[in-house]
Amino acid sequence: MSLVEDAPSQLPFPQGVIESGLYGSLLTHGIRMLAIMVAIDRVAPTDATVLITGESGTGKEIVARAVHERSPRHDRPFIKVNCAALPADLLESELLGYERGAFTGADRAKPGKFELANHGTILLDEMGDLPVHLQAKLLQVLQDGEFSPLGSRRDVRVEVRVIAATNRDLDALVAAGHFRHDLYYRINVMRIHVPPLRERTEEITFLLKHFLEKYAARYGRVRQSVSDETLRALMEYSWPGNVRELENCVKRLVLLETEDWIPAEFRRRPHAVVQGPARSHPAAPSSSPAAASSGDAEGHGNLKELARDAAGKAECHALRMALDEVHWHRAEAAKLLGVSYKTLLHKIKQHDLDGRRLA
Repeated sequence: MSLVEDAPSQLPFPQGVIESGLYGSLLTHGIRMLAIMVAIDRVAPTDATVLITGESGTGKEIVARAVHERSPRHDRPFIKVNCAALPADLLESELLGYERGAFTGADRAKPGKFELANHGTILLDEMGDLPVHLQAKLLQVLQDGEFSPLGSRRDVRVEVRVIAATNRDLDALVAAGHFRHDLYYRINVMRIHVPPLRERTEEITFLLKHFLEKYAARYGRVRQSVSDETLRALMEYSWPGNVRELENCVKRLVLLETEDWIPAEFRRRPHAVVQGPARSHPAAPSSSPAAASSGDAEGHGNLKELARDAAGKAECHALRMALDEVHWHRAEAAKLLGVSYKTLLHKIKQHDLDGRRLA
């Protein structure tokens, strides 16, 4: 029995809690995201700077919005700036604003994003692409809370919470001299890493169901289910575009009102797993009532067995995360997971974790 089955009402993040809006637009059904939700709860009430890392399409902006929406600033502005979308000369004026006559074409004064985000939150997306000369100016804003708009002699003082997001390796950029180490230390107060979809495949069926319902309603289609073969193709794909790619795939599926194109196309893609055992994954909505129990001629096992295996791995991972979080103090881990102390001991033994040093 999984932790969810054992104590569904006591879990700190029960099924459906994300859909109800408690974590903004953060969509998750996987227990592997427990650490992220714990981090959001701990950092949101503070004004600490947050660094969100992860591959493109994993949902870093959604995590940032969840931090903002659960903070005391939730009724104040949330401003997003994509540092990679604008040329360096325009990015500076976008961030800091400018006065009339500051440059050719500046026929009126314009406040910058930092000024617009005053008393709220600013998300600096694609932070790793910020030009070096702007990094120094940003550091001043973070340290002093003030800056001068372009062409101005006055200082603008702001009180803004900064959240930075990047899909690049900032440690490597710092080592290569492309990112200021002092700015890195300033933004890396609290780091939240969003794992890629291929590392949390237990969520694929939940996200699949959610997106099917969302786009069927949007486009006036009848929500369709997917077959065993289609599900297998989706599970065996590594999703380099992560949740964004999955969402676009489901959108196309709903619009075409057929899934016939999925198995063949996905197995042709370079990121598909075409050899070796299939990844563990839970069952999904199926067009066949017997699909969940039917065997797979290719030797992948039936979906119920795969679902149990995926749930077991996810549960073991959650146990390790919770125990590491509290330095293997069992009573604290039980409280964090929302289960009884006796249940936790049983789960530790079940997953053969009792050989680890426990506090």
